Amino acid sequence: MAQEQYPAQEAISYELGLKLRDLEENQRLMKERILLVGQNLIDFEDKTSKEISEVKKSIYELKSDVERIKGIIQSLSEEIEKSARREELAILSRQFKMFEPLKFARIEDIDKIIEEKLNDKIDKHQLHNKDNQKEEGKEKESHPHAFWMGKT
Repeated sequence: MAQEQYPAQEAISYELGLKLRDLEENQRLMKERILLVGQNLIDFEDKTSKEISEVKKSIYELKSDVERIKGIIQSLSEEIEKSARREELAILSRQFKMFEPLKFARIEDIDKIIEEKLNDKIDKHQLHNKDNQKEEGKEKESHPHAFWMGKT
């Protein structure tokens, strides 16, 4: 009977040893999995923190760009307010067309025209005077009372 107990005990010990080895193997596998999950979590956290810092940097740049654009828009709107409107330009255009500055004469041109006219008048007057003097000479000879008529 003692021999029968040993094989039964051996079988139980063997089974317990197998179960113990299985449990130890499961524990080792679980430990590796936990370490792997922990490492993956650390890697994910690093990657996420880098992405968050990049997003924050991009947001900061976008904010500064938006502020710069706001300033540009503000200065443009101020310049637009200072500039002439379409109606004002139309009025100025009509006034410009009314005066037509290219049709106006320059002072030099007017002086030249006046001088030419005066010279023409002087020439005509001198010619007329010569003709009158010739006629008066004839009339003096022909009219006895030329003195009393104011032709001398």
